[in-house]
Amino acid sequence: MSITVKMPQLGESVTDGTIGTWLVKPGQQVSKYDSLVEVITDKVTAEVPSPAAGTVGQILAGEGERLTVGQPICTLDGADEDAPELPQAAAIAAKEAPLPVVFPSVGAAPPPAAKEFRPTEPAPPTTAVAPARPAAASSPAGPAPDGFISPAVRTLATEHGVDLAQVTGTGFQGRITKRDVMLFLEGGERSQAAGGLASAPSAEPPGKPPVGPGERVTLSPMRRAIAEHMVRSRQTAPHAWTMVEVDMSGVAAARAAHRAQFRQTTGVELTFMPYAMQATCRGLRAVPSMNAFLDGDSMVLQREVNLGLAVSVPDGLIVPVVRGADRYSLAGLAQAAAALIGRARAGKARLEDVEGGTFTLNNAGALGTVMSQAIINQPQAGILVMDAVIKRPIVVGDAIAIRPMANLCLSFDHRINDGAAAAKLLSTVKGWLEDVTEDTPIY
Repeated sequence: MSITVKMPQLGESVTDGTIGTWLVKPGQQVSKYDSLVEVITDKVTAEVPSPAAGTVGQILAGEGERLTVGQPICTLDGADEDAPELPQAAAIAAKEAPLPVVFPSVGAAPPPAAKEFRPTEPAPPTTAVAPARPAAASSPAGPAPDGFISPAVRTLATEHGVDLAQVTGTGFQGRITKRDVMLFLEGGERSQAAGGLASAPSAEPPGKPPVGPGERVTLSPMRRAIAEHMVRSRQTAPHAWTMVEVDMSGVAAARAAHRAQFRQTTGVELTFMPYAMQATCRGLRAVPSMNAFLDGDSMVLQREVNLGLAVSVPDGLIVPVVRGADRYSLAGLAQAAAALIGRARAGKARLEDVEGGTFTLNNAGALGTVMSQAIINQPQAGILVMDAVIKRPIVVGDAIAIRPMANLCLSFDHRINDGAAAAKLLSTVKGWLEDVTEDTPIY
């Protein structure tokens, strides 16, 4: 019996995806939950598992092709006619072992030697997911460039005694695919186009003037998705922005005083980021209309403060989300942010990591910027950028002093908020940061 595998729903707000790299080929035998193809969205890249055991029939969607949810991507021969539809986002994400989600509340302290905090309240129930296949036993297979090896690739490498450290990956972010392993075994050459992420400069059609010297590089699916999302945001929301400068003397002193012990206790660096996150949560509670979105002729005020963190990754940007961020202590925010950012930069971000954000914070200052204006992450009401903390002269009373200063720039949707609301949020954030002392609770 033949069944048609369709594009799954990759998250509640995702309506389409781009075919990245096919991990199987026609005629190949697959087991249930074997990875079939990588699908790339503007949020995350996911491997789509097979809904049943069978033989891959026709490939109905080519690499780089964009499909909406429910469109066919391939056929599977010899499968059970009653095989379930592809799992939703949670089931796809379950192919990787999930890390614990922590919700430490303000004032909660960890055990003395704890490396991560325990929740102070039961975690919300999660959607049931299909069981993941057990990991393969240890083998000669080494790590992929981004640290992730799919179960199917690891099994194939183990069966043939392939050292994956010697295999060049052509998948997303250099990930090793089953095709790469097969080509390695066959001793075949691999072209750039096989990766589906870049192509050699193409010849211009007759009669078209040359574009000049340089290399023509096709945008990756992630880059295209980001481009479309940014254009849509600009076309949808009338952007306005305002900025304040903040004296970070108290934060710098508190960080210096607690940094060594914090690292020893939690295993995480104490940076300026968790202070900015906690201040932003205070601002959003003071101005609920900034933690909102527009729905027709209504403004929806959201109960939860789910703080997105803009994170740069190779060839793009994703925004993992700290859910219920206003319930965290500074230490909890530091740990939650470190875990999310680490997964994102390793190419292991899960769909639940990037869903449900209500407001975004961008720590562009980590890259040395001093004045930045960001594009709103739709459908949110605003995005706040924290630039670098730099010592500079300022007027204090009637004297000149050298202080560590940082600029905070808020871009906001002028349909939802006016300048007064934006100024109130920034004033709240600024006030909290400038009130920080060495006695400000960390745990």
